Amino acid sequence: MGDPSQNPAKRGGLIFSIGLNAVLLLLVCGLGLYAFMLNVDLDEVKRRLSKEVETRQQTERDLIDARNQSTEHLREIEQLKAQLAYRETDVQKAREKARPALPVVVGFRSSMLGQGLVAMIENTSDRYLTVVLAVRSPTSSTADRFQLELAPRSRTDFGHLEGWQFASGDEVDLFNDEFGALKITVP
Repeated sequence: MGDPSQNPAKRGGLIFSIGLNAVLLLLVCGLGLYAFMLNVDLDEVKRRLSKEVETRQQTERDLIDARNQSTEHLREIEQLKAQLAYRETDVQKAREKARPALPVVVGFRSSMLGQGLVAMIENTSDRYLTVVLAVRSPTSSTADRFQLELAPRSRTDFGHLEGWQFASGDEVDLFNDEFGALKITVP
């Protein structure tokens, strides 16, 4: 066979080759195990991400449903407010009809000082009346309220000296709790 001196060299190379192959085999097994662990971790991350996406989509659906319900509730509230306002108006009209007419007559004359018109407010009843005079000018978009004490069977003049310079088109309302409101437009 061959030279006995080459046997130990062949044996050393063979041992080295076997050792190297064993190390490479361990390295390949380690890499395979590492790849398997990464794959398991990746699958776990995918599952978590999928759950988060599903949860987010469900939350968005719930939010849309809540918005729709809120909009529907707001619409119902507006309808109920309109119905309530309508009924309140009906109740007010019924109260106004049930109350006697305010025993006051209102006329207008030119101001003696030449500034606008003066309201002549006459109490035709036999008792003292406290009335609220509400005036609104559509042309200048101004409004004001005044409280007047009217003596029985008397006339009170109200003009620019008392706080309002009347002009044609002004809206005048007189209120008293016991009587229906008196609404006049200045001629």
